[in-house]
Amino acid sequence: MTKTAAVLGGGVIGGGWAARFLLNGWDVRVFDPDPEAERKISDVLANARRSLPGLGNVALPPEGTLTFHATIEAAVQGVDWVQESVPERLDLKQKVYGELQAHVPPGAVIGSSTSGYKPSQLQDGFTNAAQIVVAHPFNPVYLMPLVEVVTTDVNTPEVIAKAKEIISAIGMYPLHLKKEIDAHVADRLLEAVWREALWLVKDGIATTEELDNAIRYGFGIRWAQMGLFETYRIAGGEAGMKHFLAQFGPCLSWPWTKLMDVPDYNDALVDLIAGQSDAQSGQHSIRELERIRDDNLVGMMRALGANDWGAGALQNAHDAARMSEAGLARSLDEVADISQPILTQSRVVPLDWTDYNGHMTESRYLDAFAQSTDRLMEIIGCDAEYIASGGSYFTAETHIRHIDEVHAGDPIQVKTRVIMGAGKKMHLWHEMYEGERLLATAEHMLLHVDLKTRRSAPPAAQIEANLTRIAEAHAALPAPEGLGRAIGAPR
Repeated sequence: MTKTAAVLGGGVIGGGWAARFLLNGWDVRVFDPDPEAERKISDVLANARRSLPGLGNVALPPEGTLTFHATIEAAVQGVDWVQESVPERLDLKQKVYGELQAHVPPGAVIGSSTSGYKPSQLQDGFTNAAQIVVAHPFNPVYLMPLVEVVTTDVNTPEVIAKAKEIISAIGMYPLHLKKEIDAHVADRLLEAVWREALWLVKDGIATTEELDNAIRYGFGIRWAQMGLFETYRIAGGEAGMKHFLAQFGPCLSWPWTKLMDVPDYNDALVDLIAGQSDAQSGQHSIRELERIRDDNLVGMMRALGANDWGAGALQNAHDAARMSEAGLARSLDEVADISQPILTQSRVVPLDWTDYNGHMTESRYLDAFAQSTDRLMEIIGCDAEYIASGGSYFTAETHIRHIDEVHAGDPIQVKTRVIMGAGKKMHLWHEMYEGERLLATAEHMLLHVDLKTRRSAPPAAQIEANLTRIAEAHAALPAPEGLGRAIGAPR
């Protein structure tokens, strides 16, 4: 059953929430009195459709339905979640919550995108205060996974659990802050860096570009994967965090920073920073910068996913949770019809899989087919646990035919047949499709190997039995066109 979210406020953050919910299969109902709201959200959605589906390795569900409504009452009818993203004015937010009190379904969670107000301030005076939590995201909401969920004693365990469950289900990470504080946690850290940066620019120590370079070429890369404390733990060497604190703790008393002092916010400071920023980035439009940002974020998070680390590990877990919904089996018992080619991949082509010609590069076809081979191995029981016990399959020969081109963002599926599965050998045939259009085929011959001797050896009995069972079921299918064909042979 499709779930429904209401988004109140269609700016950058509200539009990002709409995209995140919509591309994860939710229907989204938007209220925003701005006559430009539909256009602005369409711009955000265009970027999200370009980047989010290629972040993971499992296809997202069919996109939900987006509608726009003239009143809050109409927007929140029958919804499961309300995301308030109106401007940061407490009087305006309280006016919105007054309308929600009269019209929102009692089972819906009301999340606020506020970066500054505490949940107790939002809940004050409302009979449905238990439904109201802070759900503070980071831009772009459709890619960045963090959501600070801030609650009070007024919120019931059921509301908190539902909020965390829904946020997790759309591929985000709910950081539950059980004690409220102004500006929550992440923005307080950002504010410390921001204040120091303002002083460094004002005092002529560094320009905006130099400060950005200090972050993106230095500690920013480390923070992206390990955060602050784990980074410093490593800096302490073998002795760990205690050694780091003993070595660098005394400097906390040195007058290095001006964190408790703020430079005068005046026209001169604004002109100085804006002028440097224009010189740094003015050659790009905001839309161009957004696309560059999104491409970089997807690339970094996918790299983290290869090591199952940080935001990449979170995305891997989201992919795993969606496998059954996408029709992907984890074991032979989950294969719907063993007599037909087995779906071993369902995804979109990521941004970083394309080449200078604008289509998927040759190496990525091999990458995709290798992932399908890995999926087939997992299905027959040759999974991580089995490999750790000392057995696996090694590829002995591969033949790929490139039949049609495919581009970033295109949905693809790979279906796999077992041609032979007796003894040490596993002979596979993969076909890659976009809908009904055949894009490529791959023929793989693999040998089972004893990882201790690095020589071919028979697989475990259950592995061979599963593989043989599939091969016998697939034997009734017509021989695939191109099977055994040499390079240059006519099609």
